[in-house]
Amino acid sequence: MDTAARPGLRERKKQRTRDALVRAALELFTTQGYEQTTVDEIADAVEVSQRTFFRYFAGKEDAAFAIQKMAEAHFVDLVRERPPHEGPLEALRRAVLEGWDTLNETIESVVPLELHMRTYQLIESTPVLIAAHLRRSAELEEQLARLIAAREGLDVDADPRPRVAVAAFSGVMRVTGRLWGAGEDISVEAIRELTATHLDQLGPALTENWHTENRHTENWHTENWHTGN
Repeated sequence: MDTAARPGLRERKKQRTRDALVRAALELFTTQGYEQTTVDEIADAVEVSQRTFFRYFAGKEDAAFAIQKMAEAHFVDLVRERPPHEGPLEALRRAVLEGWDTLNETIESVVPLELHMRTYQLIESTPVLIAAHLRRSAELEEQLARLIAAREGLDVDADPRPRVAVAAFSGVMRVTGRLWGAGEDISVEAIRELTATHLDQLGPALTENWHTENRHTENWHTENWHTGN
């Protein structure tokens, strides 16, 4: 019985160390800058060795995106759970908004929500992290495209629609992330509202004639000019 309990205790201790390293890394990144922070400083903050840090993370970048990975995994799970009657873009939209609504429940065991949001803003304003974010986003997009294809009973390599839908969705997400990151309000509520507003415009932006209203106005002026009204 004692032997069976020991592996569980070891795993919990390892998880606590990893969580402490993540929190220390994000605190240092957001207070003094990502590039200005060293692995030694992160390890020192948790009172472990550099070697211990590298047991858990490949490097600083890995630590910087640790919570983002948790949030993304939660989002993918939410997409997978959406009811089958929803279209792909509607399923993605509802999943991402639910993801923002439940984000605190997802990450609170590791870091405070406010720290994660500050880190997200840091990612959006740090060139080396933006590059990593875009690389990781491409991997997530492929995962989502395959999930959508399976959900719709399609072959992702034979039917381009899953990748096209995910690319359109991801493009909107990149725009909202950039706008949110450049703003003063870095709350979850702010990015959720921005996300919803922009996703609601995806359909009209792709399908509507943006000049229709202007053309009606121009035609009215032309007709009235010719009739003297």
